This record gives sequence, C-alpha cells and structure tokens, in this order.
Amino acid sequence: MRPLDRPRRRLAVALAALAGFVDAVGYLAVGGYFVSFMSGNTTRLAVDLASDPAQAAIPAALIAGFVVGVVLGAVVAERGGARRKSAVLALTSGLLLLAAGFDRFSHAGFLAGSVLAMGALNNVFRRHGEVAVGVTYTTGALVRLGQGIAAILTGRPGEGRLSAGLLWLGLASGGVLGALAFSAFRTAAPWIAATSSLLLLAAAWSIESAAERAGR
Repeated sequence: MRPLDRPRRRLAVALAALAGFVDAVGYLAVGGYFVSFMSGNTTRLAVDLASDPAQAAIPAALIAGFVVGVVLGAVVAERGGARRKSAVLALTSGLLLLAAGFDRFSHAGFLAGSVLAMGALNNVFRRHGEVAVGVTYTTGALVRLGQGIAAILTGRPGEGRLSAGLLWLGLASGGVLGALAFSAFRTAAPWIAATSSLLLLAAAWSIESAAERAGR
C-alpha cells in the first residue's frame, strides 16, 4: 500500500471490501467453501481428501477456477495498457453479472462466475507484470501490519506497513455486509456485488482519466 496515492489506496480498500462481500455470499451459498480465500479452500481440500474424497472435487474446482480467473485478469491487464485497472474491473463486473444471472438457475454457474471474478480482481494493481496489491487475501497484509508495529517498537519507520491493516479492515467489513445481505436479501446479494463492482469500475476510470490529464 505504501507506493499508492490516496485515491488508489481507497480503491484498493474498496476492492478488498468487494472481495469480502462476494466471499461471504459464496461461503454461505456453498456451505463452507470460499470464492476468494484459496488458503481456506486448500485446507478444505486436504481435509476432504483425508475424510471424504468425493467431496474434495468442490474445493479443487474452486481453486482451479480461481487460477483461471487470475490468468484471464492478467491477460486483460497486459492488453489494457494505461487503462488496465478499468479493463480488469470491466472483466470482474461482467463475471459478477454472469454469476448473479446464474444464481437462480445454476448453482455451479453462480460459483464459476464468482470465483473467476475474484481471481481476475487481483490484477487491478500490477507492477512490472506482478500483483502489487492482493485484494482478495489479507494474510500478507496482516504480516506487513505486524512488521510495521514491530518497526515502530524498535524505532524504525513503519507507517507504510501500518496502512496494510486497512486492507484487512476492508475485507472484514465487506464480509460482514455480504453476510447481512445474504441473510436479508438472498436473491439480491449477487446483484449488489455486481453493482458495487460497476461503481468501482467508474472510480477506476476516473483515477486513470486524472492520471492521463496529469501526464502520468
């Protein structure tokens, strides 16, 4: 988060919140599996392989779908040039709209659209062909937060690392909102996620337009 200016930092936190929202909705819809948290799905895969091998197909498919989503997002980002954030968010929004459309008719279609979207989303912030900010997982953010606290305790600068805690807060807040939306408006929750993604697409477009006007 340190190299990001304030608008991009806010966008990153908002994207983490979107990931938390979608993950909570997917978790509740599927009954204990994730569409953005692949560490959790890897643990479920290991447990299912040991206790119920037939059930392991679910986390395995979700992990594979996430990787495919990352690949799609990376290709779109590379071809998007200066508008890569908008391009990736357009892809993400389209996949979330697809997931919402499938929700009533195909459980598998809903999960496929959601997990592909979450994989793609990690390509919004890229630097030198690598993911600069992972917005669907926050273990790394919590590590950087802890390192920042340790830096302050030992008399070194830690402000940049402390801001990584905002990603965790965004993901957690989005998860709470996703769980509440699922409980109150089950069929509307996927559409709320897709609409939120479209709003973030507009925000990314605005940021990139401002950067073009500033010549950077």
